[in-house]
Amino acid sequence: MVIEADGKLMTGRDVAIAALLGAQEFGFATAPLVALGCVMMRVCNLDTCPVGIATQHPGLRGKFTGKPEYVVNFMRFIATNLREWMAALGFRTVEEMTGKAKRLKMAADRGNQKASKIDLSNLLYNAADMDANGSHCITRDFLNDSLDVKKLIEAAKPALSNEAKVKASFAIRNTYRAVGTILGSELTRLFGSKGLPEDSIIFQFTGSAGQSFGAFIPKGITLKIEGDTNDYPGKGLSGGKIIIYPPKSAAFEPDKNVIAGNAAFYGATAGEGYIRGIAGERFCVRNSGANVVVEGVGDHGCEYMTGGNVVVLGETGRNFAAGMSGGTAYVFDPEEDFLGKCNKGMVELEFLDDREESETVMKMVRKHFEYTGSLLAGRILLDWNENKTKFVKVIPRHYKEMQKAIGDALKEGMSEEQAEYSAFETHIAGKAKEA
Repeated sequence: MVIEADGKLMTGRDVAIAALLGAQEFGFATAPLVALGCVMMRVCNLDTCPVGIATQHPGLRGKFTGKPEYVVNFMRFIATNLREWMAALGFRTVEEMTGKAKRLKMAADRGNQKASKIDLSNLLYNAADMDANGSHCITRDFLNDSLDVKKLIEAAKPALSNEAKVKASFAIRNTYRAVGTILGSELTRLFGSKGLPEDSIIFQFTGSAGQSFGAFIPKGITLKIEGDTNDYPGKGLSGGKIIIYPPKSAAFEPDKNVIAGNAAFYGATAGEGYIRGIAGERFCVRNSGANVVVEGVGDHGCEYMTGGNVVVLGETGRNFAAGMSGGTAYVFDPEEDFLGKCNKGMVELEFLDDREESETVMKMVRKHFEYTGSLLAGRILLDWNENKTKFVKVIPRHYKEMQKAIGDALKEGMSEEQAEYSAFETHIAGKAKEA
């Protein structure tokens, strides 16, 4: 393992302090972004970056004036400043100074009363011991110890070699992390972004999955688990399918118990997910294209979501849809208490009264029933005409306007790409007029 430090490293002094505390690698973000032209507008999630950094829109990308040389120059300044501090402390290399926390001390005069009460003695305690080679680095072979390398890639060879369909079952435990990710990488290396046909590889797991179960899996891979998952299941889902349900022998009611951890489907871009049970906090944060069904979520559900569809068949926590700028969520709300849990800063709440849209949601709920055996989904489907009136549709205001503008442009005979560009230009012009 290599220890990396990051978080507002701005000067060589910052890097020196991090190294003395034990860091061996250093992550930079804000300062290099500023060097490339970032003006810290903090609208990254809105796709309206005025300097063309945090956007894929060609009209805004044209405003980008940054060059790699700017970052190289900034890093040279950092390195020069770090060398000055190293010289002052008597170190020739960064490796020599790594973990030498004894060379740090708390400032005697910290400026205010509260700061004077901070005790950093435990943080500055020098507990690190070097190995025989003078290194703090601990070597562990996480990749070759993974379930993917041990079993999954071998089991999937007929699909990877001949595009044949594959089914297999495995036991899983929570020490196996990112199960399916290396397999997904191998599939993408062979078949590119198009992946394989749906359900080409179906792997059934039994037990408790560790963190990031099914992270980044592409189209063609379906992972089912009878048990539960830790945090980040489906992180970065890229076209694959994840199905989570409790053991058939479970005595608890799935729709009233947590079965998946926090940040499920974080940053998903495509694919499907079905969870028979409740997921933790920050469900589908930054989802930009996946379709997911779940039976309840914790706080901050669908935060910063930009695309895709989410159906929640149970209760949500507070602050639902905060910063949500795209996609649509449908919350089953028979008790009519969702209004107080939703952050309405960027979204509107509507009824599910469009026939085509109602059918789309019904199909998602039906798939959830078929894949997981959910009794809750079954009850909702039995009286769909009545229960569909109990869904609350959550849709971002600007996203709704864009969808309408795209629809109007398509009716005028524009191509899909032209329609999207026209709608965006109209939207930007409207915002400029408001300003």
